[in-house]
Amino acid sequence: MKLNLGCGTDIRPGYVNLDSVALPGVDVVHDLNVVPLPFDDAQFDEVVCKDVLEHVDFVSVMRELHRVMAPGGRLTIESPHFSGRAVWVDPTHRHAFSVDTFDFFVVQSKFGSRSYYFDFHFDRIESKTLIFHRERWQPWNYLIEPIVNRRPRLQEYYEDTGWARLFPASNVRFVLIR
Repeated sequence: MKLNLGCGTDIRPGYVNLDSVALPGVDVVHDLNVVPLPFDDAQFDEVVCKDVLEHVDFVSVMRELHRVMAPGGRLTIESPHFSGRAVWVDPTHRHAFSVDTFDFFVVQSKFGSRSYYFDFHFDRIESKTLIFHRERWQPWNYLIEPIVNRRPRLQEYYEDTGWARLFPASNVRFVLIR
């Protein structure tokens, strides 16, 4: 089974579409700030969280996602990057993310073992991708995005220097494996 968490109007066929509002196509109405999620343990092989974790206490949601995901399951997260120009425009945004944010939720990361932080952990991070707006008035983003995402060290360099301020990323996408 597949779960589309916080789907809003992004209704995906073949997924259980969950949102806090009973929009057309939403299968399950549930407030993500209320845990537990209304699902059994290890129920989902795939979970998509697009533009949702920035709105909630994402640590408790991550714990619940870990619980409802089957071992080996894939979690795809896309949320605002801290450099994005619109990250704080939405008054409901509570968080912004960096390429290293979710390293704290895996057994081994570049920071070493952080398993003592939480009572759950994912097996690994499969990928991290910085996403840039692609609009006619920002043609340089077509060049910057593939360069920055070529290697993790380039992503770190981008975030650690003024490049993130000069050429802000809109989102960051992670794929975690349970």
